[in-house]
Amino acid sequence: MTRTAVAVRHVEFEDLGLLAPLLAQHGFVTSYIEAPAAEDCAWRSARDADLLVVLGGPIGVADTDAYPFLHTELELVGERLALGRPTLGICLGAQLLAVAAGGSVRPGTEAEICFQPVTLTDAGGGSVLEPLRDVPVLHWHRDVISTPAELPPLAFTALCANQAFARGPNVLALQFHLEAESASLERWLVGHSYELGARGVSVAGLREDAYAYAVQLASRAQQVFDTWLSGLMLPDTTSQLD
Repeated sequence: MTRTAVAVRHVEFEDLGLLAPLLAQHGFVTSYIEAPAAEDCAWRSARDADLLVVLGGPIGVADTDAYPFLHTELELVGERLALGRPTLGICLGAQLLAVAAGGSVRPGTEAEICFQPVTLTDAGGGSVLEPLRDVPVLHWHRDVISTPAELPPLAFTALCANQAFARGPNVLALQFHLEAESASLERWLVGHSYELGARGVSVAGLREDAYAYAVQLASRAQQVFDTWLSGLMLPDTTSQLD
């Protein structure tokens, strides 16, 4: 049975990264939806996909007036949450999942654009995120999320009290960019050059850290995603979800 994975992309250079080959190894045939230009038929394919991955982007979940397609994304992730369908949200995707789950998103005190470890909570230490202990990961956001009490944080940093949460084995939300490949970061540095300059973030520093942590981070990220994908409850391996 062919498994389908649909990734919702907001800007071209923020793609599946190291997730792409892992999805293929787990038997998924992957396609992208370009969210800003997507038509109704594309969103329907996302609703029916075995796995949905909602990627990041330089907009926020509160920007629905400026970017109306975010309403469609909120509706989509809300439907998948209600059905328990496998869904992964990264950065903006995590924010959409938080709001759809009854949580909220607000601007943080300052942007978090850097490589630094997350601190795992008690719940996080027993989760798929365990391999990330003491490993610097890529952060690139300012907004912070809050989730209902039944969805406790799995990880946090000083600037962001909720860096990840999960709902059962099928839903995972990450505020940080575990999918990003160090070799591709140059595209991010160019694509986000205005923001980096405006916030006084060192491009050279990000580049240096990306290569310093590349091998260890890629290995741990693959462990996290491989464990999560292996634990998904898909229609061909468990009772029908819908």
